[in-house]
Parts: sequence; structure tokens; C-alpha cells
Amino acid sequence: MPLSPDEIDRYARHLVLRDVGGPGQQKLKRARILVIGAGGLGAPLIQYLAAAGIGTIGIVDDDTVSLSNLQRQVIHGTPDLGRSKVESAAQAVGRLNPHVSVEPHPFRVTDGNARDLVRRYDLVADGSDNFDTRYAVSDACFFERKTLVTAALGQFDGSLTTIRAHAAGPEGRPNPTYRCLFPSPPPPGAIPTCAEAGVLGALAGVMGSLMAMEAIREIVGFGESLVGRLLMVDALSMRFDTVRYEWDEGNPLNGTPR
Repeated sequence: MPLSPDEIDRYARHLVLRDVGGPGQQKLKRARILVIGAGGLGAPLIQYLAAAGIGTIGIVDDDTVSLSNLQRQVIHGTPDLGRSKVESAAQAVGRLNPHVSVEPHPFRVTDGNARDLVRRYDLVADGSDNFDTRYAVSDACFFERKTLVTAALGQFDGSLTTIRAHAAGPEGRPNPTYRCLFPSPPPPGAIPTCAEAGVLGALAGVMGSLMAMEAIREIVGFGESLVGRLLMVDALSMRFDTVRYEWDEGNPLNGTPR
């Protein structure tokens, strides 16, 4: 699957990077990434994955574009109001990079369909806004042996990590699962929704872009990933911190029964 002359020009700034180059760009072109959510996190994530030349992007979202989305969901515009977010995002990708194929999935991820969906892709990037989806996706990635890049937003804070729970760490111990980090969802209503609490629009752009960078790193294979590390961003103080976490032998996916 050689790069065309147009692609060589388009990705020229990648091709001169020693840690990406031609082989890395070829990996990006062959890659299939599933994006969960075309909202605040998914919007910049999809844009940068498309710009980077990911060969196929699957987009899952059952929502339509509303006016209150446009403060942060920058892949959509005013003319897209009322349209399916998947349709709007797919059209935006086509304008940005015609070499990228989009597979639209205009429905909600559930425990019943997550594994079938996840197994079709090389990597999953979850920018969903509810715990039911996050746990369904992370469990599916564990059982289908797929790498998961997952992020969350607060009002002025965000977090990001990479889950590679199907593989072992450097010392032979299992890598942590999502449930090692977050064993169970909070009680309903314990955490206010975006509509209730608000969110800084530009923060969604920061975190979505970081998700794209982490996904690209996983595909190409450069640098140190966020496996076993939780990146926390505080926009009020402009602080970036990381906290290490490990496999919990009591986790329900691959733990040791007690």
C-alpha cells in the first residue's frame, strides 16, 4: 500500500520525523481506529486522526448536533444543526482528507453490541460521556484484546490513559485493566452531567488532541505510552501531572479470585 504523490506531500512533516517516517506513515494508513463519541473529545480526536492519515476511522454516536454542542464540538458547525453527529463528522473528515475512509455507526454502544463492534478495529479511542458506555467499551476491549485510549472531562479538568490489558508489562505482570483504575461506576447522579456542571470548551480540544497523539503513538510505536499511567490536566492552574497505577489482582476481568 504505497503512498501516493499527494499523500507524500500531505504527510511531509511526518515523513521527515525520524520516529515516524515512511514506515510509520504506512502503519497509520493501514490502521483502523474506532472512535466512541463525536462530541467534545471525539471532535478534535477525529480531526487529528484524519489529518494524520489513519486509513479507516469508525465513528459511533447516536446523537444529533445541537446549538449547545458548538462551544466545544468543533468538527460540527451551525449548518449541521439537527444532523446526525456521525454524518456531520464523516462529511468533515471527507473535506479534511479524502484518503481516509469513515465507517459510521449511528447507534449507542451497549454490553450487547460492544464486542462485535470493537473486534473490527485495531485500536479504540473512547470519548464517551457516560459510565455505562465506558465500562461496556473497556470490557469489550479486554475480551477482544484491543488497546484502548480513554479520556474524561470535568469542568476545568481532564484525564487520559491507555489500557493494554491483554498484554503483560515489562516485569511479566499483567497490565492494568480499566476496572483496576475505576473498579465500579459511581452511583447514579453522583457526578453532574456536562449540561448540569458545564465544561470549558477549549479543554475538550486539549484532551481530544492528546487522545489523538496517544492513539498515533500506539499505532506507530514511538515514545512512552500512558499504559499504567493516568495523565491529569488542571486547566485552572495549567498543571499536567501523571499518577501510576497497577494491575489489581482483585479486578473482575483477569484478577485472582480471593
